[in-house]
Amino acid sequence: MKFQLKTLTPAQACTEKSDALLILLPSQAKSDKASKASWPLAQTVQGAQASGDFEDKAGKVLTLYGAAGVASRVAVVMSAGKSVDKNVAKNVRDAFAAGMAALKGRSVKKLTVVLGDESQSQHLPIVMQAIADATYVYTATKGTGTKDKSGRMLAQVTVGVADSVKAKAAFAHGQALVAGMDFAKEWANRPANYATPTMLGEAAKSLAKAHPAVLCEVLGPSAVAKLGMGSFMSVARGSNEPLRFIVLKYMGGAKTTAPTVLIGKGVTFDTGGISLKGGAGMDEMKFDMCGAASVLGTFRALAELKPKLNVIGLIPATENMPSGHATKPGDVVTAMDGQTIEVLNTDAEGRLILNDALVYAKRFKPAAVVDIATLTGACGIALGAVRAGLFSTNDALAAELHNAGERALDLCWRLPLDDEYAEGLKSNFADVANVSDRQGGAVTAAKFLERFAKDYPWAHLDIAGVAWKGGREKGSTARPVGLLLEWLLAK
Repeated sequence: MKFQLKTLTPAQACTEKSDALLILLPSQAKSDKASKASWPLAQTVQGAQASGDFEDKAGKVLTLYGAAGVASRVAVVMSAGKSVDKNVAKNVRDAFAAGMAALKGRSVKKLTVVLGDESQSQHLPIVMQAIADATYVYTATKGTGTKDKSGRMLAQVTVGVADSVKAKAAFAHGQALVAGMDFAKEWANRPANYATPTMLGEAAKSLAKAHPAVLCEVLGPSAVAKLGMGSFMSVARGSNEPLRFIVLKYMGGAKTTAPTVLIGKGVTFDTGGISLKGGAGMDEMKFDMCGAASVLGTFRALAELKPKLNVIGLIPATENMPSGHATKPGDVVTAMDGQTIEVLNTDAEGRLILNDALVYAKRFKPAAVVDIATLTGACGIALGAVRAGLFSTNDALAAELHNAGERALDLCWRLPLDDEYAEGLKSNFADVANVSDRQGGAVTAAKFLERFAKDYPWAHLDIAGVAWKGGREKGSTARPVGLLLEWLLAK
């Protein structure tokens, strides 16, 4: 799918030859009398509004076929609500999601979309993301006879704005965001036998090969053992698939600038290990590497944009399987920094791979470290599928991430890190236990990670509730690529 930016008024957009046209009403459309006759659909829209058939609310659409003065065979007029509405960005996203839904099932290869006024152009990344989300098609393991094998039907999108020069930066952000989120979705959606730790390492290498701005190194079991990552290795012991530790580097800034480090949990399939999960829904445990996928997606976006930033990506990748070699409940393992850990529950494995990556991150003398992980079901219970959990030892970093999420509509919410939550992690047989009791499970998991992140500003994003959807819409959401990209570009 190719995006093209163009200066277009609603009237000019109506003359564009496309299979379909999406027009977002100007925010002042109802009050600006001069605009009523300025484009072919103005009177039709005005009549529909007057009769109550087209409400001026975000997400409401008016679908027209073969309309006079419109070159496209179908036109969808969308409302983003009134200009006084507070959350304009969300309204714009909802409008385009509704507009794309109105086109679902139709043969649309060429699409023209137009934003009604200049103030809406700042939301181009959100608009482009909504279009990409609505048309994404997973293809990696589809059979040759499947109609969807070719991927998206939509091939070209012309994006019309009031001033294409002023909108150039937002458009570039949108292109990069779509590329990054598509990449994250593709790898997160793959079944575990098509996304082993080795394959994930190859995906990172391929990303670097295609984009020289990205460098990649993949460490295997021997190199990880030499580093002393005993905690990480303990999770991989039960699997026949060898672990991989992936190091990505994007060094677009000055050499003297401290990098930001992103760490993505890469458990490519999680059975729970010896602490075996229930069978219902276990297929969705292929999504336990969504943190890793979000790091890959963010680097794909950075490669597209080439900002003047230094970013390191770390992905500890492994399966968590039960076998005669697997770590047992009660075993004690040693982390890279020498801390010993009593593994009370082998299904709390994500923290056992992230902690060694957090210690490894210290060598980069980072400005900040953010880990991203589908870490606890408890976070999904607390915040649902709306917001990711945000934990941080640094107020400024927490505020930056929260605000970036608000701007990107990739929301998170800060949760506490009171020292009292760590009481349950005390062990009689090691420096720390890997789990506490069930209460406050998302917080105690974050408290465990905090022990290994004392040397730099650190934040943890628990994305267990937001990283994928179940049911008929089963699939990756690619969150929080939008949040991470927005945060990095604001630096």
